[in-house]
Amino acid sequence: MATENEKEDLLLLDKQLCFPLYACARKVVAAYHPFLKALGLTYTQYVTMMVIWEKKEISVHELGDILYLDSGTLTPVLKKLEGFGYIERHRSTIDERVVEARLTEKGQAFKEEVSKVPEQMRCYLRERNLNFTPDEITAFKGELYKMLDHLV
Repeated sequence: MATENEKEDLLLLDKQLCFPLYACARKVVAAYHPFLKALGLTYTQYVTMMVIWEKKEISVHELGDILYLDSGTLTPVLKKLEGFGYIERHRSTIDERVVEARLTEKGQAFKEEVSKVPEQMRCYLRERNLNFTPDEITAFKGELYKMLDHLV
């Protein structure tokens, strides 16, 4: 049985796994901000476009699953991207209950502008002496995805 001190120790911030993940995620997203702001995008719009560039056309439900976003978060993002002319939303011809997002020509052309962001982030990290090797990045992402897979 845990003593009172041991129970209290479990509530120390530095004993938590969640806090460094939370703080790091906030810092990483904030680091993207100036690069994305110059393009008129938020981080959520950026990752949404990444999936749409890859898939070309995707159901909104599947897009939400991939990005771990609920429809209440995703719908305004898609509405904004549609307003920019980067995507179109339409009902599926197979099942009209399904809404799909499709990449437009303007959205495809925009990919060229956005393609500089990953290199900008690599430079940003190098400037801060965060020189991760490809193997370290792969291992770290693997651990994060393992957590995501088990927490969903």
